[in-house]
Amino acid sequence: MASPGPQRSLARQFLAVQVVIVVLMVAAGLTLAVLNARSNARSRATERALAVAVSVADSPLTASALSSSDPSAILQPYAERVRRDTHVDFVVVMDLQHKRFTHPDPAQIGGRFLGDVGSAPQGRAFAQEYTGTLGPSMRAVVPVFAGGKVVAMVAVGITIEAIDRQIWPSVLGILAAGAIVLALGVTATILAARRLRRQTHGLSRGELSQMYEFHQAVLHAVREGLLLVDPQHRVQLANDEARKLLALPEDVVGRPVAELGLPPALVQAVIGGQTGEDDVYVLGGAALVVSSSPAHWQGEEVGSVVTLRDRTELQTVSGELDVVRSLTDALRARNHESANRLHTVVSLIEMGRPQDAVDLATEDLQAAQLLADEMVDAVQDPVLGALLLGKSAEAAERGLMLDLDADVTSDRCAIDSRDLITVAGNLIDNAFDAARTQVAAQIDWDATDLTITVEDDGPGIPAQDVQRVLQRGWSTKAGPPGSRGIGLALVAQVATRHDGEVAIERSALGGVRLVVTLRGGR
Repeated sequence: MASPGPQRSLARQFLAVQVVIVVLMVAAGLTLAVLNARSNARSRATERALAVAVSVADSPLTASALSSSDPSAILQPYAERVRRDTHVDFVVVMDLQHKRFTHPDPAQIGGRFLGDVGSAPQGRAFAQEYTGTLGPSMRAVVPVFAGGKVVAMVAVGITIEAIDRQIWPSVLGILAAGAIVLALGVTATILAARRLRRQTHGLSRGELSQMYEFHQAVLHAVREGLLLVDPQHRVQLANDEARKLLALPEDVVGRPVAELGLPPALVQAVIGGQTGEDDVYVLGGAALVVSSSPAHWQGEEVGSVVTLRDRTELQTVSGELDVVRSLTDALRARNHESANRLHTVVSLIEMGRPQDAVDLATEDLQAAQLLADEMVDAVQDPVLGALLLGKSAEAAERGLMLDLDADVTSDRCAIDSRDLITVAGNLIDNAFDAARTQVAAQIDWDATDLTITVEDDGPGIPAQDVQRVLQRGWSTKAGPPGSRGIGLALVAQVATRHDGEVAIERSALGGVRLVVTLRGGR
């Protein structure tokens, strides 16, 4: 089967339809104008014929001629003179038996008048269109009175051919006006079609419909938030995910971005008009990865495209993986240390000092077991306990002194383990990165609130940055865009979810002190 040919663009279809409409409208208008002009011309011709007929009927010459023995001899010259002077086609005087006394064709004198005389014999004027010896004409028939009685009739007519010749100048003017209107209409249609072609990029109706369907399907199916903003910073498109992530109102389309209640930093990222890749912003406790890029068409900037991804869940999973990593690092460090101690024990035995070998082996085992026992007694949650053990090993490997003080033994703490490792893990990791030699972590449960306090002896946070710490992924660490400043955003999210708070203070150790309070009693 042959493949269908290329579809005509919507602009061409529009042009064809509009040209046909314009031509039909102009043709209809011309037809009506010509018919109206013709009707008016015939009406005027009838009125003129009636006026001439009345004038001839009322002439004393007509009355005296009718009483003579040869009316035609007197009336024929008079009627022809009137016909020529008034530019009518015939003036016929007849008796009541329709016998002609006058006629433009002398051979017709004495013959019977053709046509209806209507009410003229009864004394009333009559007008009609009739085809007589001279062809179709508009004629008027009026009575001739003598002594109060109708003694004859006068018929005056103008042929249709003559009437049509008279309206030709008007018809030509109408046609000229119609041609101008047609030319203007076609020109305007062509210009409108060109504009439509530019706006539709030469696509056909089917292609536009298909593009719209695909456009809607992609917008609703994509799992990333998508915003399109015009050069005036008004939202032109927001898909379902963007509305969800930014809590946008239903009537967001057409509204300025600055009026949507978004954080100032996020507003600036959306309307900044500069390319930004995977920057992190905090909104409602969630960590959003935002990418923005200017949109261009034919060398001109038409707005900006903004994509949004919720990285909160991914970062939570990453926190759980950090626990496993910490335990792995702890086991690796312990394995390395055990290997060294094992070689030492073997050497001591070979040297004949078995007691020293036993003391060395049991000392290491007792220290490790003591730390594990302390974590089990102090922290009821096994996942949190594993995290703290891993962080202890990591601190030792980094050469840092970690002072742990944990008391979470109540079974009434309803805070999820994932939230605990998110808060504790991120706070301790940040402290490790900032500390010079010392980190302190304290976890307390007082029957209704869980307080996690972490402090270090690092450089601290500049005073001008304190208010920004929990905003748009703020961080002091170097790294690629999108990889920094997410930890504290997650901590703030957990605190918000548990009706808690995050306090940033100056530590007695010299660095920063972060206190997170979570309310989680059953």
